[in-house]
Amino acid sequence: MTPPGRDGVPRSGRAADTPVAAFFDLDKTIIAKSSTLAFSRPFFDEGLINRRAVLKSSYAQFLFLLTAADRDQVERLRRHVTQMCAGWDVDQVRGIVAETLHDIVDPLVFAEATDLIAGHRARGHDVVIVSASGSEIVAPIGEMLGVDTTVASRMEVVDGHYSGEVEFYCYGEGKVTAMEELAAARGYDLEACFAYSDSITDLPMLAAVGHPTAVNPDRQLRRAAATHGWPVLTFSRPVSLRERIPGAPSRGTLTGAAAVGVGAVVAGGLTYATLHKGRNR
Repeated sequence: MTPPGRDGVPRSGRAADTPVAAFFDLDKTIIAKSSTLAFSRPFFDEGLINRRAVLKSSYAQFLFLLTAADRDQVERLRRHVTQMCAGWDVDQVRGIVAETLHDIVDPLVFAEATDLIAGHRARGHDVVIVSASGSEIVAPIGEMLGVDTTVASRMEVVDGHYSGEVEFYCYGEGKVTAMEELAAARGYDLEACFAYSDSITDLPMLAAVGHPTAVNPDRQLRRAAATHGWPVLTFSRPVSLRERIPGAPSRGTLTGAAAVGVGAVVAGGLTYATLHKGRNR
């Protein structure tokens, strides 16, 4: 007998055309660093932050890479970033991100993540990035990767400048709220959906779907994955999208099929099939 979902409806009884989403965390799941802190250098070059702030961000990045980002660390990082960008011109930030996106982020994207994204797209699944980083950074990264939707934290803007306050913090249960809102708007059955993350702080996000997977998990998430019987993946090959896609432009937008490429679609199908072999959609 097919096991029921959380709503008590057997999975086999759901409509075959019910849309499915794959929700991805961003930092250390799709890319190898903190997306926010990665832009410290271009922000410094444009005069938005001083050398002390660059050094502090570099140190925060170092800790982010070497340690499990627990709730306190993430909260300290949030305070650091919001205080740092208070008063910044929003259009200037967007311009800097657009100009430096491929130089900064492109070399950080895990090849395994692009394969997995391609596998979901090949199956007709929507791909959604759900990140605690700011929308001005997350949205262009999502566009570069050719994902369907990005959901991110939003800073309060007053007269075209950041006020230093957070309008929506896409973190912890906030991610689940965003996922549920998308599900209601688009008809996703979360029990049939997928989620990928590296951090124990995203346990609510993973627990909200029927097919959670831990990627590069910190120690606490690895234990939780073992307890729940969730798959665990290791992504270790940051490879430039330009190297994976011969002739890809160095600037501008990489969209849809161009972002994943034919080779990535094939590799993604194999990655997806291996990971989810024998599992119900």
